Amino acid sequence: MKYIQHESNYDKYPEISIKGFDTEAWSGYNSILQEVKIRIEKNNKAKTVVAIECYPGVRYEELYKEFISHLGAKLIVNSDEAALYGDELTSLIDKNLTEDRVFGLMCHMDLKELFIQDKLENIKNRVEEVQEGLVVVYGVGATLAVEGDILLYCDLARWEIQQRYRSGEIGNWRCDNNKEDVLRKYKRGFFVEWRLADKVKKSLYEKIDYLIDTNQKNAPNMITGRAFLEGLRGAALRPFRLVPYFDPGVWGGQWMKEVCNLDKDKSNFAWSFDGVPEENSIYLRYGSVRIEVPSINLVFYQPTELLGDKVHARFGTEFPIRFDFLDTIGGQNLSLQVHPLTEYIQEKFGMNYTQDESYYILDTEGETCVYLGTKEGINKEDMISDLRRAEAGEISFPDEKYINKFPAQKHDHFLIPAGTIHCSGTNSMVLEISATPYIFTFKLWDWDRVGLDGLPRPVHIGHGEKVIQWNRDTQWVKKNLINRIEKIDEGDGWLEERTGLHEREFIETRRHWFSKKVLNNTNGGVNVLNLIEGECALVESPCNVFEPFEVHYAETFIIPASVGEYTIRPYGNSEGKTIATIKAFVRT
Repeated sequence: MKYIQHESNYDKYPEISIKGFDTEAWSGYNSILQEVKIRIEKNNKAKTVVAIECYPGVRYEELYKEFISHLGAKLIVNSDEAALYGDELTSLIDKNLTEDRVFGLMCHMDLKELFIQDKLENIKNRVEEVQEGLVVVYGVGATLAVEGDILLYCDLARWEIQQRYRSGEIGNWRCDNNKEDVLRKYKRGFFVEWRLADKVKKSLYEKIDYLIDTNQKNAPNMITGRAFLEGLRGAALRPFRLVPYFDPGVWGGQWMKEVCNLDKDKSNFAWSFDGVPEENSIYLRYGSVRIEVPSINLVFYQPTELLGDKVHARFGTEFPIRFDFLDTIGGQNLSLQVHPLTEYIQEKFGMNYTQDESYYILDTEGETCVYLGTKEGINKEDMISDLRRAEAGEISFPDEKYINKFPAQKHDHFLIPAGTIHCSGTNSMVLEISATPYIFTFKLWDWDRVGLDGLPRPVHIGHGEKVIQWNRDTQWVKKNLINRIEKIDEGDGWLEERTGLHEREFIETRRHWFSKKVLNNTNGGVNVLNLIEGECALVESPCNVFEPFEVHYAETFIIPASVGEYTIRPYGNSEGKTIATIKAFVRT
């Protein structure tokens, strides 16, 4: 073992156990089919209409072959047939897609605007013409066509959708683009499809009779709508973790392989998303059945319990804090980049707030650095000119001429308000703590590399030059952005420090070093933490409002606002040792 002194105990499959609903969960098509048939019989009507609303990306062929075709319906209709298709659909959402390979504009339409109303009416008429027996309407927008006596919702994780994009298994909804550049497919999902489908989903939570987890091929799981909602309610009352995922990259490293116990045969792992509700999932355990659902469902359904009143009032049903890993140990530098200012992201992309962030250095190997801010006295026109020449392949960008390079050590914290040029260097393990709109990174230079797909990685100098804050030079960065660590309080066996973030950023970070139990409080707002030092810790409720919750080194965990007071103490092999957490919350 090179990076940890113990066997990896990082939990890649964290679950939230929901008690009392074991009989309301089913695994596999046979069990699901049997239960739905019983439910149809209990409807006890001459005619029963089953609506199966699907999230974009659900495998229709499998769903039809293994489930719908065995229900014995007199009429089966796919609601997609009433939707716009191909170029006609693309034309309608063209302003949201833009010409850019990566960036689009957030779509604020409703799903029904993508449907042809005459065709929806035709489906309704066909359903009404059936006088008795079973009718099934399934697909994206099924509930736009019929309300249904029984409502099933087929859900799947966004990470799984991305894997289907990458493999070419699917294109975008109502679009024959399976072989298109995956970044463009992802853009269409992120800016358009998921926004419209989420609006529909939010309107249906209280109406769902059954939720089907369609993530695993030919291996669905199902729970009742009642069990689903109770699972979300339960999760918002206790500490929990999101399901992490890991992804290779051209600059990726080796640290996560060991610490997170990943596939050693892979060349590298660059990213881990283990604290991004916009992208991650949660596992809900009902007896022998585990259900995977997008964690954004929890944000949508329990916003005040999870986020707290003040944070919800400010951000709505968005989770504003993100924790993720960037591993360059044994890898390469990240791309040189900058994030948009608030007004720029609002005007250009329709986002409410921008990606302010920070780099917390979890670990290093040998000498490493963080590139941060511009050097003093540089000519900005010359720098932009050299970036464009580098993009054209005429030169390698002379970073040493223009960009600061600061040495980095374990437990350093570098603050990166939007508009600040930055990237981490090779041989560093970064815990990135930031605001959530992670997709909005303007790459300025990528060290003459191409991506794993063999294509040049997107560079956005045109956007970047409009948001670079040129006054953030060497002395300003040293004064404002590096290790602004301040002792807040201390007691028997514990020390609390403020480590950031910058005054322009709405996130506050606190670090606790402790060898004994330390008291925390959500103070009415959601807390996101990571165990940055130590093998194991135990999170407990002084009032026993939740069961003790065990966390391990490098795991990110969320404490809902509803929890209030909670304690953390060294546990297991960490008892008697000094360990540490870093906590992020929204300043109010």
